[in-house]
Amino acid sequence: MSKGDIETCHEDGQWKNRPEGNQRASSTHDTKAEAAAAGRLTAVQRDAEHVIKKQDGTIGAKNTYPRSRDPREIEG
Repeated sequence: MSKGDIETCHEDGQWKNRPEGNQRASSTHDTKAEAAAAGRLTAVQRDAEHVIKKQDGTIGAKNTYPRSRDPREIEG
């Protein structure tokens, strides 16, 4: 992840959004859906990548904002 990219992960019983390079979460949520929505909004505002991790810590999804920044040339 690049500095400033947003990571959504499960930690200490809560879903958290943390910008890359920060030790502390920028927001905490009760559900993954709430955290993912807030993380997506932050990533869009920062023109960053949003990495959503599963509860076990593995990467579940990656989204780049704006879409034109995505280095891959595949749809979806």
